[in-house]
Parts: sequence; structure tokens; C-alpha cells
Amino acid sequence: MARHRSHSVEFKRQVAQEFLAGETLHGLAKRHDISRNLIRVWVEKYEAGAFDDDVQAADLVQAYEARIAALERLVGKQALELEFLKGAQRFGPSPKSAPMSVITGPVASPSRKDAD
Repeated sequence: MARHRSHSVEFKRQVAQEFLAGETLHGLAKRHDISRNLIRVWVEKYEAGAFDDDVQAADLVQAYEARIAALERLVGKQALELEFLKGAQRFGPSPKSAPMSVITGPVASPSRKDAD
């Protein structure tokens, strides 16, 4: 038998239900390659309702992970928008106090070639 494997809650629940339905410990242990003692532990937990709590906790964790991923995507999108707006601000229109024509737009500042 392999050691230190982890099994899903669904698998544990299935094995416990099979045992309670009349399957023998030996038959289940052999078919699933798990120890009989482990099956006993799972049956006790199943009867106590522990697997229901585990499923609810797993569902809650999955919902939180999905929400975190959505928020991370939103933060990334907003970071890109901020960078875009910072760049647009640098190359955007000149201040309102500068002379401007409706037809030609803002007055171009003289280049260094014109100054020489």
C-alpha cells in the first residue's frame, strides 16, 4: 500500500457510504488500496457529519479564491489605466492659459532650430 496519500472528501464519503451499504472492510481496503483502519476512521467521521463541514469549508475557500482572482484582475486593469492616464497627461493639451485657436489648436512652441 502507498503511504501518505491524501484523498478528496468525496472519495472518503463514497468509501464510508459503501461500507455502510454492506461492503466489507477487507473488500473496500483491497479495491481502493487503503488500510481497513483508515476506512473505520472515515466511517466514524462520516457518521459524525465531519465530511459535511469539510465540504462547506472547501466550497468557501474556493469561493474566496475566485473572488481574490477577480479582484487581482481588477487591480491589474486599474494599474494599466493609471499608467495610460499618466502618459496621456504628459502628452495631453497644454494649460488653459496658453493661447489657442479653435481651428489650429494650441500654439506650437518654437523649436531649437528656430532659435539658432
